[in-house]
Amino acid sequence: MPLKRCDPRAVGFVRLTVCVLSWLLCVCWAPTVVEAAGTPPAPQKKALSLQRAFLGLDKCNACVGTTICKKLLKDQIRFDWWMSPDTTLPLAEKQSFPGNLTDDSLSWRPVVLSFLSSPRLHSSSDRSICSSVGRQGPCSIEAVLRVTPRFQSLNQSHLLLPHIVKGLAPPLLRCPSQRLLDRVVRRYAEVVDVGSVQMKHFSERDKLRLLYTLAVNQQPLILQMFPGTEGWPFPRYQGSCGRLMVWASSRPLWGLYGSSREFIQRVDVAYQLLQITQGLGHNSLGFLLYYTRLEEDMFGLLDDQRVFITDASSIGVIDLEQGFPPDPPSQTGSGGDIFSCLGQGASPCHRSPPCSSVRPTQSLTLLCTALLPRLLLTERGAQPTRLPMEGEAEAGRLARDVPLLLGVCADPSQPDWRIMAAVGSLMDLLKPMRPCNPRYTYRYPECRYNQDY
Repeated sequence: MPLKRCDPRAVGFVRLTVCVLSWLLCVCWAPTVVEAAGTPPAPQKKALSLQRAFLGLDKCNACVGTTICKKLLKDQIRFDWWMSPDTTLPLAEKQSFPGNLTDDSLSWRPVVLSFLSSPRLHSSSDRSICSSVGRQGPCSIEAVLRVTPRFQSLNQSHLLLPHIVKGLAPPLLRCPSQRLLDRVVRRYAEVVDVGSVQMKHFSERDKLRLLYTLAVNQQPLILQMFPGTEGWPFPRYQGSCGRLMVWASSRPLWGLYGSSREFIQRVDVAYQLLQITQGLGHNSLGFLLYYTRLEEDMFGLLDDQRVFITDASSIGVIDLEQGFPPDPPSQTGSGGDIFSCLGQGASPCHRSPPCSSVRPTQSLTLLCTALLPRLLLTERGAQPTRLPMEGEAEAGRLARDVPLLLGVCADPSQPDWRIMAAVGSLMDLLKPMRPCNPRYTYRYPECRYNQDY
C-alpha cells in the first residue's frame, strides 16, 4: 500500500516531543549513572567514618552490642552530634547525654545515651590493652582480648561460671553465685535467642561482648536482669550500638531542692526512696541489691512522678538463697589480668568491700547520710521546711522528729534493729503527708480510696 503523506506540523511536533523526552531522561539518569560508576561522595564516607568511631563500632567486639544500631542509622534516635557530625561539639569528655527515640517517626520520647565509660577512660583502657602485649601504638583490641586465658575459659564453656568473672571490678561480680550468673545469661538481650542459661547459642563474638561489658560497666546488665516491667525501680533498657547504650530518660532530683513549693514532692520522693531501698533488700527473687556508694544523680523522676534508679553501675548483688563463698578483702593495684581493671583508666584498680562486710542496713545508712537530709531539711540542716498544711501539731512533729530519725539512720555505729526502727518511724511520719492529685499518676486515683497508696 502506498504510504500516506505526513503532515509537516505533525512531524515537527513528534520531533519536539522526542527531544524533550531525551532531555528528561538525561537529567534523571545522569546522577544515578555517576553514582553507580564511581564511589560514594567523600562527605558521606567521612560522616560514616566519624559515626563509627564515635559509637566505638571500630573497636567491636570489645563493645556492648549492636541491637540498636539500625535505629541510629535510620535516624530514629537523634541527638545533637549525630545530626551534624561535622560540627565540633563538646562531647569528647561526656559519658552521657540526652536524645530522643521514635518507633513510628510520629511520636518521640526522651532517652539517655551513655558510653560504658567516659571517652577518656575508654582511650586509657585501649592503650593498656595494647601495652599488655608490648604494643606502644594502636593495635587490634579484639585480637588481644581473644587470646587471654579468661576469654579462652569462657569460650570453652557453655555456662558463665564464677571463676570466669572472679576479680572483675563491678560490684555485681564481687561475690556472684551460679544462680546470679545464670540470670545474667538468661536476660542478656544482645543475642538473638534469649532465655537459656546455657550459652550454646552464643558465638565467640557474643561471648567477648558479654565479658567486656561485665568487666567495664554493669549498667546495661542490671537493667536487663531486673527490668522495670517486672516491678524493679530501673528504667527501660533500649539497646546498644558499639560502646554506646540507650535507656529511658528521667528528670534529675536536684531540680526539687531549695524550693518550698516543691517540699510536698520532696516528701513523696523521700518516701519512695526509702520504699525502693527496702524493696531492693527484700524481694521474691532472694537477691539483696545494695548501694556501694550513693549520689543524687543515681536517681531520677519519670513523668508520672515515680522515682527510678537511673545509674545502676554501683549496685551490688548478694544471693540470699545460695549465699557466697568467703572472699578476700578489697585490693588495689593492677589485679590479675587485663580484664580486671578495664574502664578504670590509669588509676589504681578499685574493688568494692567484701560481701561479708555488707550490713542489712548499709543502703539505708547511705541514703540517710547523703540524700534524705537534702530533701527533708533546710540548707542549714537544722529544721525541716515548713509544710503548707493545716495543723500546727503535725508541722511541729515533723520539725522535731525528722532530724532525730535521720540522725539514728545515718549513724553506722547503731545496731541494725535500731536503724530499721528509725526508718520505719520516718516512713510512718512521711506517708500521710504525700500528695494525692492527678499530677502523681503512678498512685492516683488509687490514693483517694486506699490508704496503702
